[in-house]
Amino acid sequence: MKRMLAVLVAVLAALAAGAVPAGAAGNWAVTYLDPLPGRFEGGKPYALGFWVLQHGNHPFEGRLGPVGLRLTGEGGKSLLFNGTALPEAGHYATAVVVPEGTWKVQGVQGTFQPYDVGTLVVPGGLKLNPVQKESIDAFVANGRDYWDEVRPPGFPDLPGATVKIDTQRAATEAGPAVVTAAPQEPAASPPATAGRAAEEPGGVPAYTLLLAAAGGALLAAAALRWPPLSRALSRRLSRRRSDDEPGPPADTSSETIVISG
Repeated sequence: MKRMLAVLVAVLAALAAGAVPAGAAGNWAVTYLDPLPGRFEGGKPYALGFWVLQHGNHPFEGRLGPVGLRLTGEGGKSLLFNGTALPEAGHYATAVVVPEGTWKVQGVQGTFQPYDVGTLVVPGGLKLNPVQKESIDAFVANGRDYWDEVRPPGFPDLPGATVKIDTQRAATEAGPAVVTAAPQEPAASPPATAGRAAEEPGGVPAYTLLLAAAGGALLAAAALRWPPLSRALSRRLSRRRSDDEPGPPADTSSETIVISG
């Protein structure tokens, strides 16, 4: 029996490894910022455009999830500015109002792990982390262009027709319907992990149902091979059939009322 249980655990672990969504298996994305203001002052609003590109070279096709910019300051204070989807695939905008200080800037990328954009000093400027040239080289080598005149900074205009993809952007995922300058103080929550599975609100990921079904089937097989468990299940099923059998029909004649004309 111990050997059978060990096999059951091994099979479920193998199913779990193969059923986790791609985003949870190490997929990644990059946040690029549009041209920035020359200087940031404390307490003033600034509109910022940014791009979230899978593998750093193409828009994510499907349900991405919430995006935005997160600023983390001294003492761990965090400000989250939700992004609003723009017409271009993978393009978003937000407006920030930041107090004076030094802030770490991260791109919140929906189902992908946050991306370190750079360091913002207020008053002062935003020093961007260097972007890997290989991402743009891969975009050129792939030969698929997703944008017209408005495109990520540094991405050349490729010859040929523009490739249209379905990004399934929903207002509830992209943030508020209009750009807002009011930062949101995020509630305490576990840190974002790589590949958070894209799910419907309140739903259950499909791979958990697969694991449950596989576990039930293996437990049933174990019961058939282990006599004590098999007999216990048989007795339980017999009692359930007995409880489900209908009783004798009730005599309703005494409850019948006859009204004569």
